[in-house]
Formats: sequence, structure tokens, C-alpha cells
Amino acid sequence: MKLILLSGGSGKRLWPMSNDSRSKQFLKVLPAPDGGRVSMLQRVWRQLGAVGLRSNTFICASKAQWEVISSQLGDVPFIQEPSRRDTFPAIALATLYLRDVVGCPDDEVVAVVPVDHYVEDAYFAHIAQLESTLHASGADLVLLGVQPTEPTSKFGYMRIESKGEADWLKVASFVEKPPQKQAEQLIAEGALWNCGVFCFRLSFLRSVLANKGYPTTYKALHEQFDALPKRSFDYEVVEQTRSIAARAYEGTWKDLGTWESLSQEMASTFAGNGDAVDCTNTHVVNELDIPVVVMGVHNAMVVTTPDGILVADKQSTSRLKDVIGHYDGRPMYEERRWGWYRVLDVQKLEDGTEVLTKSVELHAGQHLSYQKHVKRSETWTILEGNGELALDNRIITVVPGDVIRIYPEQWHALRAATRLRFIEVQRGLELVDEDVVRRFLAWEDIVSYCRSGLSL
Repeated sequence: MKLILLSGGSGKRLWPMSNDSRSKQFLKVLPAPDGGRVSMLQRVWRQLGAVGLRSNTFICASKAQWEVISSQLGDVPFIQEPSRRDTFPAIALATLYLRDVVGCPDDEVVAVVPVDHYVEDAYFAHIAQLESTLHASGADLVLLGVQPTEPTSKFGYMRIESKGEADWLKVASFVEKPPQKQAEQLIAEGALWNCGVFCFRLSFLRSVLANKGYPTTYKALHEQFDALPKRSFDYEVVEQTRSIAARAYEGTWKDLGTWESLSQEMASTFAGNGDAVDCTNTHVVNELDIPVVVMGVHNAMVVTTPDGILVADKQSTSRLKDVIGHYDGRPMYEERRWGWYRVLDVQKLEDGTEVLTKSVELHAGQHLSYQKHVKRSETWTILEGNGELALDNRIITVVPGDVIRIYPEQWHALRAATRLRFIEVQRGLELVDEDVVRRFLAWEDIVSYCRSGLSL
């Protein structure tokens, strides 16, 4: 069985710590076994390893999330979505990738699991059994249903028609986010929460795509991805499938989609520089270098980042997405596969010149690609660590105190021998992330080119 981890979401409900590239599953606020802090993604990856599923797992996400996924997990099998178009297009693309790129046969069993749910290890033990449930039930589709703990309208429900011969159930119908009274009745009837876990044979989804007139090869679907309907897999496939079985899971399952719910599982009540005094049920996350002091505040969430500052009663954080919709500026902090950067200052001078100042950290052994910019110059001041600079076709050793000026159209790259921290100042009439031309990605290729004495 192959496992597809779906990673999506724009992170609006956990502003200001999350953004388009750093959604809730990437926030390092959960307790780790060693006493440190990990993200939801890192926690799930560890849990997959505990039940032996990691070696057959692929992560499906947008290009914007690839950098942070690589930073937190390293080199993992990755399926890139051309754009964000909900779960149906993503699952269709990932499934055809398994067939056409990985080489899986049509009878390969595929399980799809969201990466942004907080669960215990037993949850993944149930997922490992979905393949046997698919075979035993003879169904086209198997779902994992969660035993409800309250009559909430936050989740969809699946009605159960009957019990199977072993530990599987036959699904009768679905109810999407019912009001509380109806939810109470559904629970009394034995309904389960639909947690977005799907298991099917590869051939099943190919036949669904064919019947709907969509491409059935990875190459064609990738090319026509933006033409697919922006709909959920539940709406486009599950609710139109008659033969559905389910496994029931009784255990911890939480959608940590608000600061109120996420704070219940956080590693500590205070993270970062500062202190909280005489506070009850108040959590503080400070990503700034300056201290934050909170005194006599109860049932609150305080989050300070380069992107903004949030001070809110915890029960009010469920409405955060509606409040911050117009704050759509560039992310001020991002994790990348090579390290991270934080924007320190943004200015526009009287003559129209834009100036952007960043604090950048390269992890030991990591490097930036061999690249050039057309519209901007850059000045790097090395603060800590040492490494190698590729400038034009030269390799130069860099140490703390070095200042490097990079002109427009000048090829450059940087490798960290140890952890390398530097300040980057960009200057130009238009500073955009798209202003980059890459030539080499591997450091070995960069060194080989520079030693050849050739010029681009």
C-alpha cells in the first residue's frame, strides 16, 4: 500500500505565525519526545515510522511548501501540485504520479491522509489496516471514521448502514457539517466523523477520472491541472460512490485549526524571549528578538512575529481568518530547505529605489543555488560561521566580518561549512522573488564549472 500525505492550506487561521508557505502543520509548537518542540508534520512523520508506513509514503503539496517540508524532513518523496485546487485535483494528480512515474500497477492500494491532524499512534495503526479492509469488504472505497466525542457542526458525518463480517462497517450516506441537534441525532444512530482519510485501488480512481472525461495519465493531468474543478474529493468522488466501507477509530483526533485548539497541545505556555506573570490559561509565542512581557492576562493568546502581532481572547480566535483577510503582504519569515530568513526592514527611497534587509541562516552543509538577479544588487555581511562563496567563476572562502557585493547579472552561490549567518541587503527598482535565474543546483556542479574556467 502506498500512502499519500496531503499538505495544503494557506494558514490564515493561525496568523501571524503562519502564512502561504508556513501553514499550521509546519509550526514548531508541539512537544517532542526529547523535550524539544516539533511541528505537526514532523510529529506525523515520526508516527508513520513507528508503524512501518514511512518507506511507502509520498507527500503531495504546492511548490511554495516544498522548501519548508525539505527543511523539516530532509529529502522525502514529493509530488508537486502545479497550483492549489482543493483535494480532488491533488489526489488525482498524486495517484496518477504513483502509476506513471513510480510505476505502480493498477491494482495498487492507495491511502490518502491529511497531514494536519493531531492524532495518537493508534490512528496510523488503523490506517495500516485499511488495505486489508478494502480486500475483505470488496468495496470500491474505504474511509476511516472517528468516533465522535461531541455533537459538533465543525465536521462531516458518515451514516453507518450495517456492520461487516469483521471489523469493517458499511457506509450508507453522508451529512456535511449538520447543526447541533441533527449532530446529536446522528451520534445516537452510530454515525462517525469523516476525517478525510480515503483508501482505494489505483484503478478505481482512474475509472472515475475516465467517466468524468478527465485525463487518466499523469502528464496530461499535470498539463491540464488548472482546468480541473476546484472541489473536494468528498464532493467529487466519495459522495458519488455507492460501495463504501469504513473502519472506526476511537482515540485522539483533533483538527488544531485555531489558536484555542492548538494551544491545548503546545509544548509550553511561553515560547521565546520574555515572561508571563500572574496569567491563567494564557499562551505566548514570541518569534521576535525583543522581549515580550504579559501580566495579569487570562484565557488569551499572544503571538508576536515579523508578520504581525496577535493579542486575543482564545475563544475569539476562531474568527481570525475573517478579520485578517486584507493583510496579504509578503511573508516576513520563511523556512527553506537550506535554512531560513527573516525580513528585518523594508524601505522605498525618494528616488524609487527599494531596499530590503534580511537576516539569513544557512544550515551547515547546505548551499544556495548558482544564480543571478537582473533587477537588483545584493550586499552580504557575514556575521557567524564560515563557508565558500562562488562568485562568477571563482571560489572564495568567507569568514565573519567579510562583506560581499553582488551586482545585477552577476552569478553567485554560497555554501555553509558550519552554520552560517549573514545580513543581506537588496537594492533595486523592483524587489520580487521571481527576479532570479538559476544555473546549477548541486554544489559539485558549481565547483566543477568554476574550476573549468568557462564563462556563462
